[in-house]
Amino acid sequence: MTPLNLQPVPHSSLYKHSSKLHLAHSRQQQHSVFFNKMAKLASALCFILAALTLLSIFVPGCRSTSSFVGRRGAQFVLDGSPFLFNGFNAYWMMHVAAEPAQRGKVSVVLREAAAAGLTVGRTWAFNDGGGDRALQVSPGVYDERVFQGLDFVISEAKKNGVRLILSLANNFEDFGGRAQYVKWARDAGVAVNGEDDFYTNPVVKGYYKNHVKRVLTRINSITKISYKDDPTILAWELINEPRCQADSSGKTVHTWALEMASYTKSLDKKHMLEIGMEGFYGDSTPEKKQYNPDYQVGTDYISSNLIDHIDFATIHAYPDLWLPGQNDGSQTNFLRRWMRSHWDDAVKILKKPLVLAEFGLSKKNAGIGYSENLRNAYFNTVHTSIYNLARTGGGSLGGGLVWQLMAEGMESYYDGYEIVLSRDASTKAVLMRQSHAMSELAHTVIREGAAAGGARDEEEEIDAASHVPVVDGRKHEHRRRLRERHARRRSHS
Repeated sequence: MTPLNLQPVPHSSLYKHSSKLHLAHSRQQQHSVFFNKMAKLASALCFILAALTLLSIFVPGCRSTSSFVGRRGAQFVLDGSPFLFNGFNAYWMMHVAAEPAQRGKVSVVLREAAAAGLTVGRTWAFNDGGGDRALQVSPGVYDERVFQGLDFVISEAKKNGVRLILSLANNFEDFGGRAQYVKWARDAGVAVNGEDDFYTNPVVKGYYKNHVKRVLTRINSITKISYKDDPTILAWELINEPRCQADSSGKTVHTWALEMASYTKSLDKKHMLEIGMEGFYGDSTPEKKQYNPDYQVGTDYISSNLIDHIDFATIHAYPDLWLPGQNDGSQTNFLRRWMRSHWDDAVKILKKPLVLAEFGLSKKNAGIGYSENLRNAYFNTVHTSIYNLARTGGGSLGGGLVWQLMAEGMESYYDGYEIVLSRDASTKAVLMRQSHAMSELAHTVIREGAAAGGARDEEEEIDAASHVPVVDGRKHEHRRRLRERHARRRSHS
């Protein structure tokens, strides 16, 4: 054994040893400071990303409309990701914007809608006849001033990140409608009998096709973009609420929709297309007529929405108008059955997305009365059904469009359903909650459902105001852990 050398360590060696220890300690401190800074930076980045997400939902101009919304099966998609929305109707926008001095009202509504997270709006791209601010004064003759009003609406929607569904004609006489087309034909010496000839007379159908072509090929005077090339437009609608008294089976409207859908798609394959139906069942599914109100309107929800060129189905819901003698509970039960039945058909039969394109509660409701609290409760009921069905069906119910938004100083347009966001604070809060919930759903639940293999097999009850699942606590915790485990596996794959 070699004896240990116990000679004292020179002072210089002690200094070096001490320096190494000090250096090591200093490096540890530096590493600690570095990692602390990185952690804080990561935290800040997460906060910024979250803030940007919220900004994209609620701040005008932060949402881009540079890509077209399309569909993948029964789901809307944007840039490959699920697209869900909360939205609104404002039929009057072109009519008001035709007067340049009144355009501020359009800007205000679109700005307020965007701030409330309402990302889709539906409005008219028609006003037929010789009335006030008509777009199509006579067949093929257009008022450029009114067209520029529509240009402005689309431009402002683009600026605020709002996408538009543009309806191309009206079933009713308001703003011309079918009656005006038939009158034009009669005035030209064509033998026509009544409004329902709109669907069958070759001359009248030619008038309609000319209008479709004129609108779709319009070059926006502000953006310089052709309507058919503008992704600000989410979809075209053939006609608002088609009805046909002469044929209650729905076959006449179906044949017309088949022809017009094919024609519209021959002009524009970039945009989605829908018919504009309220959702009444027809002769192709007699067993489903039990879900209709107690009358027929001459349409067939199933057969017409199966048309290949139709990209998604729509329904409207007005139990206060359709069931005027029934109480609040009966109307609410009808609403839930109406939505559930059509959603079920969209998923299983149509295999296309569904949109609740109109719903509202009138201040003129004589049956159940009216208060803002009652309207808010009704909206919560509708929103809950939309959210649940979207969540259960993997995004197959794309969203809902409330009827309708207006600006202050538009009393002459009031129809009882008007919502002025700058004034109706509690209703605005209800709409904002739904906007946030649908945006979150698109970013989370839908992707999880797709990764797990599609739609959920069961529908959990969701609280109307908070959109929190009402389930057994242990069951909910178990599902949360499964989702986290699945997320970890994906991050390591």
